[in-house]
Amino acid sequence: MQTDLNFVALDFETANAMRSSVCSVGMVVVRHNCIVNTYYELIKPLPNYYQYWNTRVHGLTARDTDNAPTFAEIWPHMQELIGPLPLVAHNSPFDSSCLKAVLAAYQLPDPHYEFYCTLKAARRYFGAQLPNHKLDTVAAACGIDLSHHHHALDDARACAEIALKIVDFGKPL
Repeated sequence: MQTDLNFVALDFETANAMRSSVCSVGMVVVRHNCIVNTYYELIKPLPNYYQYWNTRVHGLTARDTDNAPTFAEIWPHMQELIGPLPLVAHNSPFDSSCLKAVLAAYQLPDPHYEFYCTLKAARRYFGAQLPNHKLDTVAAACGIDLSHHHHALDDARACAEIALKIVDFGKPL
């Protein structure tokens, strides 16, 4: 592990197949190798409907988010938490595409954050030692408790802990 790591682990859950339909977000702020802040929010998705398969994964429904803030309403606070830090996600192409899509849907500027991917790092670090490189599998291999998989904050926390153990922030991922 490198010393003095600073980043924000990010996880989105979506309501349907549209990447802009983020319905919850979890963020874990890491400064100097320590988790210093967390953030979780339910979000009214755009478009605002739930597909069976998405609900089956994370358990969220319209009842959970009908009175939730929109992404545009929470984005300023998210930006404040992120600041100049890079973002880390497990399967970062998914989470970065959700961020880009929801920013575009609300016509908000894209800050073009630097993203690191714990999925790619796990493939490099563990190779064929694991049956797959899904978040729950990698978390277990790292000795991290992920008892509420697909809850955005729990997934972001597991991602942060994995990153602290195996991501080399000096290498592009």
